[in-house]
Amino acid sequence: QVQLVESGGGLVQAGGSLRLSCAASSGRTFSSYAMGWSRQAPGKEREFVAGIDWFAASTYYAESVKGRFTISRDNAKSTVYLQMNSLKPEDTAVYYCNADTSFSTIIRKAADYWGQGTQVTVSS
Repeated sequence: QVQLVESGGGLVQAGGSLRLSCAASSGRTFSSYAMGWSRQAPGKEREFVAGIDWFAASTYYAESVKGRFTISRDNAKSTVYLQMNSLKPEDTAVYYCNADTSFSTIIRKAADYWGQGTQVTVSS
């Protein structure tokens, strides 16, 4: 079992930045898990945003956020981050942290473990 707790969401103007954090607690070593972020806007399906493998050797982004968002992790702190720059109103959504032992499963939005989500609202 992995417990994931997101933080850092809020209200920001278009063009601004936010940094999301996700703290993990588990009986297994944090580096056993690939990590990712997905988001869901009202009335829309959940969308993959970014993923990072076990030791940050590989990252993967949705086209809609590439060049603006950066995913990173600190295995010593059991935490994954999502730095979001140049935010747009269409980035408004609940952002969910997720974890799985498989990196490809993260990208397919089929992770075993999910956090409760944190709201990000971008005003125009």
